[in-house]
Amino acid sequence: MTSTRERQRAAARARLEREMAERAAKARRRRQTQAIVGAGAALLLVVAGTVWLVASLGDDESSDTTATPAGTSLCVWDEAPAEQRTPQVKDVGLPGSQQPNVGTQTMTIDTNLGPITAKVNLADTPCTAASFTHLASKNFFDNSKCHRLVTEGLQVLQCGDPSATGKGWRETDGTGGPQYRFAEENLPTDKRPPYPEGVIAMANSGQPASTGSQFFIVYGDSQLSPDYTVLGTITSGMDIVKQVGAAGHDNAFGQQAGGGHPKKEVVIKKLTMSEIQK
Repeated sequence: MTSTRERQRAAARARLEREMAERAAKARRRRQTQAIVGAGAALLLVVAGTVWLVASLGDDESSDTTATPAGTSLCVWDEAPAEQRTPQVKDVGLPGSQQPNVGTQTMTIDTNLGPITAKVNLADTPCTAASFTHLASKNFFDNSKCHRLVTEGLQVLQCGDPSATGKGWRETDGTGGPQYRFAEENLPTDKRPPYPEGVIAMANSGQPASTGSQFFIVYGDSQLSPDYTVLGTITSGMDIVKQVGAAGHDNAFGQQAGGGHPKKEVVIKKLTMSEIQK
């Protein structure tokens, strides 16, 4: 007989599928109103290395998955079993399944080169914002380095691997993250370029619902396939990112996804998310 928990999971996933289908339908209608020129260059923004199993909704038995109150969205966190996790995975638990989708937050990335801030709109990315708020509250990003810089064709600085710490670089840098993955949001299917200078977006493995903790700051208009969540817009500190871009990289990822470790080291001393502003 199907257990209550299994029925809750099935109901939660069904609602998420309906929500994602509605978003996709809206995106298709937008695309039909304009000519789409070119497909853009695909970029695997996370170095392959971790195989994730789609698992349960989570262990939050107290969450009410039978109804989603107004002003909230249902978020499904696909947690990898312990046996599938590498040493680069940092387990800090799961966010709640119901998250606010009204208001804005300010993300502050305090780096060794100075602060970088971004505005996040919860109506566009309720689950991604919730994940960042949860991870930041657990000091997930503290003392991690931005491990990848791309300057050729694309202009992005990638950060968010909690295992990229200490002196020097390791082959595993770029494979770390939390123990869960979740669905992409706010895909720029109707924007040209999809990723203009000044946006902050989420990396993924190239597969649907594979967003984790890694993100990239776009410091020059970049043509990417619109498969990566646009989290928000940089409001200050872009000069810092451009300085890092101008210093170049070591081409460590040149034979894989492109780019390399930035020659001007960027260390995230602290990443915080503000209270929600209505």
